[in-house]
This record gives sequence, C-alpha cells and structure tokens, in this order.
Amino acid sequence: MTEQLNPFKIAQAQLDKAAEKLNLDSQMHAFLREPMRELSVSIPVKMDDGSTKTFKGFRIQYNDARGPTKGGIRFHPQETIDTVRALSAWMTWKCAVADIPFGGSKGGIICDTKQMSQGEIERLSRGYIDQIWSFIGPEKDIPAPDVYTNPQIMAWMMDEYSKIRGHNVPGIITGKPIPLGGSLGRGDATAMGVVYTIREAAKVLGIDLKGATVAIQGYGNAGYHLARLLTNQGCKIIAVTDSKGGISREDGLDWKATKEHKDRTGSVIGYPGTKQLTNEECLAVKCDFLVPAALENQITGKNASNIKAKIVAEAANGPVTPEADEILYKRGVFQIPDFLCNAGGVTVSYFEWVQNIYGYYWSEEEVYERLDKKMTKAFYDVYEMAKKEDVDNRTAAYMVAVNRVAEAVKLRGWI
Repeated sequence: MTEQLNPFKIAQAQLDKAAEKLNLDSQMHAFLREPMRELSVSIPVKMDDGSTKTFKGFRIQYNDARGPTKGGIRFHPQETIDTVRALSAWMTWKCAVADIPFGGSKGGIICDTKQMSQGEIERLSRGYIDQIWSFIGPEKDIPAPDVYTNPQIMAWMMDEYSKIRGHNVPGIITGKPIPLGGSLGRGDATAMGVVYTIREAAKVLGIDLKGATVAIQGYGNAGYHLARLLTNQGCKIIAVTDSKGGISREDGLDWKATKEHKDRTGSVIGYPGTKQLTNEECLAVKCDFLVPAALENQITGKNASNIKAKIVAEAANGPVTPEADEILYKRGVFQIPDFLCNAGGVTVSYFEWVQNIYGYYWSEEEVYERLDKKMTKAFYDVYEMAKKEDVDNRTAAYMVAVNRVAEAVKLRGWI
C-alpha cells in the first residue's frame, strides 16, 4: 500500500496514535482532529507591468484553548490548504509542548517570490493583511515569518495592520526587524532551540559533542545557523545540501566558507575539495546527528531503513512520515520530533510578543537564557513521558501537548 503523504492526514494520524495512548475521550479527540476556523482569501495585486494578478491566500486558526493562536505565513508556489492545516495543527502542539500560552495557526499564499519584484512582494504582503486584518490581532492571532517570508515582509504587514487600526501595533506580528520591536536573538532562535535539544539528547545517549559528526539537509536560514552553532559546540559538519543538491567532506566543512560559496553561486554544489551528493544521499550519511532542515516528507517508509545517524533532529516541519517513525523507532534511532526540536522560533516569538506588550526589551543573553530553560524543560517533559509510557519520542511529545490542550478545552467547558 502506498504511504499517504498528505500532510494534514499525517498530522491527524499522529494525533490519533497519541489519543489512543492517552485514552482520550472520543468527543475531545474528534474536536482536536479539525481546525476551529479557516479563512480563504483572494488578493488582487497590481504587477509592475500594469496588469493585476489575483493570488490565493489562507489563514487557519487550529485551536485557541490555551491562548491567542500563533503561526507563520508561507509564500510558496506549491502551497496547499492541507499543508497549512497540518502546520497549524503542529503549531498548536508545538506551543503546548513548549508550554507557552498560545494556540496554533498558520497562513500561506500561493505565489513564487523568485519571479516577483520587491514592489510586487510588498503589495502582495499588504494586500494579504487588508484581507485578513479582522481575523487576526495581538490578542487573537499573531503571524510570523516562515518559508520565503522574512523580517522585511513582517515590517510591511505590521505597518499595514497599524494603518488600518489607526495606531502603532507592534504586537500584531513577530519576527520583525529590531528597530520595529523585533526581539534580539530571533534570527537564529529556531537553530538555537535545535542545538539545545541536540545537546540534551547527546547527554542521555552519552555522545560527546566535541568531534560529533553532523549532516544537515537544507542549508537555508536554519541550516546555516545550525552549522555555525554546532561547529561552535565542537561538532564536525560533514554534509550539507540545498534545493539543488549537496556536498560532503569527511574531515568537515567550514560553515562560513560554504555559506559564502552558496551566496556567490546560488548553491553549495561545487565548493572546492568536496564530494557532490544528492539530498537523498545526504539522509543516508553515516553520522551522529542528522538534521532534516528543509521541507516535509523527506524521510519516508521507502528510505528510513537507510538512515545511519544516531539522532535525527527534526529542524524542519514534518520531515519524517508515520511509516518512517515506526522504522526508525524499531532500529533504535533517537528522534527529536519537529514540534519539540524546532520550537525555539515560536518560543522567542512569544518572548517578542511579551516585550511588545510591555514595551520593555531584553538583552540577547537574557533571551538565550530564557530559551535554554524552556527548551531543556520541554525536552525532558517529552523524554520522561517516552520512558514512562514506553513509546517513541513523537508519540510522547504529542501526549504531553495533547494533554495540555485537552485540559484547557475541558476547563473552558467546550467539551
């Protein structure tokens, strides 16, 4: 039977597995399987050639029992509503497992920013806010950057929302530039959170970070910061890839020189003194830590038996399918599931929102210190649940998160 790779079906299957382990009430289970609210919009944008093009956009608020919903906005040519649904579900569980007072949401626009000018991207960003502004708010739903969006786009969106409201509203969105109320430490927060969880996983498995080998699939923002941070911890980066392919070198890659080569040529491929490899081959590299930091459904039932890493740290959202989970667990591969592993970004987004509400800003050291405490506690909440219930780490992470959301739903009297 062909493995089902619809991201929302995967998210639901993962929830179903945890619900069974938790003996979750059937009415609660049914409620938590579906988003609470969905919005689809059409966004007319005046293009540089004078024509008007209409773009399709989405905003989905999955569950707000624990607080206002939180989630990024993706600009992607293959965006689908099922991907956005899945990501909004994962954001719900991510916020819960990190124990921050947010629910989960996600937004997306079907577009190819590589074919658009900055002016067109700005008009699209503002047009999206014009369509969804009444659906979001600092106490309702707080967007953030995601795939192919960045702090500048967040700045345009914050400005558009503030214009509509008639006053400055920095707390409407996170991931903003520092001068507009962004938080120090936000740029590498996702990568920093991944590193904290890898550090703790290495401790429980008795792996020394100094000299540990790492393969990173996806050398974008998160992947580049991961290479830098793990190198600083004494690790050796032996393989990295981007959308065009990848490179490996047994004695280690220089993260900075590799990034400069990619910036100059458009890909890591061709960096001197390296062996070329595909994204599929990168996943099969023998290493201590494999970090899928690209897109979803990279490790599947077809290739999971090829994984040779001791730890799979899921920096991307949904990079491992349920069928692959079973295979990795049986083979003794230690997984750090995505919504635990990459929760550093949303945690520092929460810190940014708090700072915006208070109008008082923390130092970078304070941000990292608070993030370390949050990520470390979340790691052990999941690790202890996995040991206690004799389940894989993803199921344990779901059990921790679903318990917290279900408790909030019950206390509110919804179910």
